[in-house]
Amino acid sequence: MPTRVLVPSGVLGLGFDRTALARGVAMRPDIIAIDGGSTDSGPFSLGAGQSKYARAATKSEWRDLMLARATAGVPLVIGTAGTCGADATVDWMFDITVELARELGQTLRIARLYSSQSPDTVTTALAQGQITPLSPAPEISAETLASMTNIVALAGAEQMQAALQTGADIVIAGRTTDTATIAALPLLRGDHPGGAWHGAKIAECGALCSTNPTSGVIVVDFDETGFTVEAMHETALCTPHSVSAHMLYENTDPFILYEPGGHLDVTRARYTALDARRVRVEGSEWVPGRYTVKLEGARIAGYQTTILAILRGQHYASHAREWVAKLTTFLADTISRRMDLAPDSYALDFRLIGVDGALGGLENREGSPVEVGVLGIVTAPTQAIAAEIGKLINPFVLHYPLTENEELPTFAFPYSPATTDRGALYEFALNHVMELADPMSAFRLTVTEVGA
Repeated sequence: MPTRVLVPSGVLGLGFDRTALARGVAMRPDIIAIDGGSTDSGPFSLGAGQSKYARAATKSEWRDLMLARATAGVPLVIGTAGTCGADATVDWMFDITVELARELGQTLRIARLYSSQSPDTVTTALAQGQITPLSPAPEISAETLASMTNIVALAGAEQMQAALQTGADIVIAGRTTDTATIAALPLLRGDHPGGAWHGAKIAECGALCSTNPTSGVIVVDFDETGFTVEAMHETALCTPHSVSAHMLYENTDPFILYEPGGHLDVTRARYTALDARRVRVEGSEWVPGRYTVKLEGARIAGYQTTILAILRGQHYASHAREWVAKLTTFLADTISRRMDLAPDSYALDFRLIGVDGALGGLENREGSPVEVGVLGIVTAPTQAIAAEIGKLINPFVLHYPLTENEELPTFAFPYSPATTDRGALYEFALNHVMELADPMSAFRLTVTEVGA
């Protein structure tokens, strides 16, 4: 059965064009699907169990989508709710939905799909040989698993289908693959499996597969032989180039995409322009395999304090690397003498913004910056130690001279105090897959009736 999926944006919180959304709703979709997060911004969201997006922005856009759902009379689904898809962020998104339901006078059935895994569950699976490392992957043990603040499994189409089969008006899912929310209904209705997964991959970031990537809204039609994609903004065009190129996005192999239960092979896919706005794709193949779900986990790797200074004088701006190398050596000795800390018990890293702030020692280009930002990052086992090191180095970052035979300099601090305690530093600690005999065995589903 042909299935029409409306994708408003690549992620909730990034924005979309409301006129384009209205155009998509007028095309009478069978479902509205959007992603709620990713690991793009690093491990903090998963480690802390918090969304990176503002609640106000999330609520504003979700309000528009809840109204669109009511107009279309179809399910609204979000995957990886609250950036990381942990149980806490699923409940955060649920609270926003309940709040909006009251404000809009909507009566809803809401399904929550939880993806968080307990360390004990994963430890048992590890002992039973059900955990396989991906590349690269850290070594894991019962001890390292117990140290993780959050572990999630990435749900696939089967878990999303179970949520949809509850008759939910809205599905709020924990961590899912980026494609699962889009592929679930077409697969459930018997559309071409290769086309369903391929079309979901193309649509996962909304209008990124078009010539106007920031416009957000696209519609994908799935059927028994493939899919057709069209962007909804009047200036956004889907072309064979823009559509096919998206297989390169966040993918190590532009022809293969792994999902729970198998992989997508687009080697034989053909992209045809139906007109200036629409592209038809056929020839994609779904290859079944063993059923595994990817695991992601994060843990605290230390605590950080930062300090920021600006070198404005040309003498210092042009010799910033030399200055920071000399300063680093001096501070290592000072910290050792005054705080009795061994060099391996903390880390002090300086990044020269405008010189090599992004690449560090890998930078191979040179310029003549007007000024250089000096960002010092202290990492220590506790926040108290990191903060104390920050205070100790403060006067030297402000006044340290390049040579002994020159006047004492004074550099600029953009704010006072110059140090900022950042709190916990999280690191990703899992990049593995877990084999499941039953796709739902690692997930939990809750259905709640809410409304006026």
